[in-house]
Amino acid sequence: MPIDWSRLAAPFPADDIEWKPGATTRDKKKGLAMAYITARAVQERLDEVFTPGGWKNEFRAGPEGGVICRIYFKNDDGDWVWREDGADNTDVEAVKGGLSNAMKRAGAALGIGRYLYKLPQAWVPLDERGRFAQTPRIPREFLPAGSSAPAPANRQREAAPRPTGGRPERDEPRRGAPRNEPPRKETPRNEPRSESRESSSRPTPRAGQKRVIRRVGGQDVGGDGSNRPPARPF
Repeated sequence: MPIDWSRLAAPFPADDIEWKPGATTRDKKKGLAMAYITARAVQERLDEVFTPGGWKNEFRAGPEGGVICRIYFKNDDGDWVWREDGADNTDVEAVKGGLSNAMKRAGAALGIGRYLYKLPQAWVPLDERGRFAQTPRIPREFLPAGSSAPAPANRQREAAPRPTGGRPERDEPRRGAPRNEPPRKETPRNEPRSESRESSSRPTPRAGQKRVIRRVGGQDVGGDGSNRPPARPF
């Protein structure tokens, strides 16, 4: 099966492209957008074109430090041929960064992602940490057919739907609307009034009895109407 070299050099979707700032302005407010692909994207492209068993790679130390990556693949005749390139170790995770960059450069020797070097220069605003404040845009001619570049992050936030009708986001009661207050307890109007303790504690005469007040020894002594004599003082 002949090698599809055009497939090797095909552009990647915008979501597969990563960015980092290169040169910056003096005030550090803008940076030159540098596009790159990951080593994983290179491996996936090699799988698509050569199949997973149709390529392999190896690494070795460079003559003056750094790492060199060699990519082997089978040509149309079934013979193993190779392309290679190298990169210096990085400041963060030196060995891992060097291997990854060497892999990407060796892939570029096969045409993978090489078109990114042709992107027009773009100065993009930076945030306080020195990162891009919005995703740089890729011209349509550098994207796969039928795809479009994503809108910058700040524009996407502006395009987010907002509440309609000017309603507040919080759940607040409107003017004139009843509030969730506990119901008030109303006292029935025809409810009889309770008697005082004094009147309730007073003994009620039995039917047929009369209340008799007798005067004994200059004092009033109450009687209950019975035949018993009133109590005398000592």
